[in-house]
Amino acid sequence: MPENSFIALFLVGLLGGTHCIGMCGGIVGALSLGKGGRPSLHLAYNGGRILSYACAGALAGAVGEVGVALSGPLPLRIVLFALANLMLIALGFYLMGATRTLAFAERFGHVLWRRIQPLTRRFLPARTMAQAFPLGLLWGWLPCGLVYSALVTALTSGSAWRGAVLMLAFGAGTLPTLLLAGLLATRLNEVLSRPVVRTVSGLVVLSFGLWGCYGVMRAVFPH
Repeated sequence: MPENSFIALFLVGLLGGTHCIGMCGGIVGALSLGKGGRPSLHLAYNGGRILSYACAGALAGAVGEVGVALSGPLPLRIVLFALANLMLIALGFYLMGATRTLAFAERFGHVLWRRIQPLTRRFLPARTMAQAFPLGLLWGWLPCGLVYSALVTALTSGSAWRGAVLMLAFGAGTLPTLLLAGLLATRLNEVLSRPVVRTVSGLVVLSFGLWGCYGVMRAVFPH
């Protein structure tokens, strides 16, 4: 797995900020009310959320590792790597606003989320770090096409720890937008929403995917 996967997932998290605000903006807004405006609550919530991403990445990486071990290293690894790069291409188009195909992935997570969502009520309203952190842990499992797409890349990582680190990179990318909730987040959202920014960011992620697919083609059809 090339190291640019870490960069690509960080960019996807960072530049997909408008999607993150839509998914988590309500909770972030609630943390900003009254005493909830303390930075420590936002840090605790986002820490829990990103930790849940890392756990999901570790699970995906472990599954991929077992699959490769059972089926032989080369064929399945090539298939998974190709799938991950195709997903990066889809994410690139998503960031450019050219497609909404990632929405289908979110439907698969609703079964799990229906079981998790009632647990979040125990920690609302979150007035302490002891409430905000587990709230973030639970909210990290909210069905999200961006997260699921990143998990496909974690699946190809070849190990649980690399899958976890990949998802940490993705989570770190989402952090600025959600952490700077309020006025600064509004300004950041305006910047990220500009067509030129979305186009350039989408092209960057798209280029990672195309370069990865080129590497797969060279592996399958060597000169």
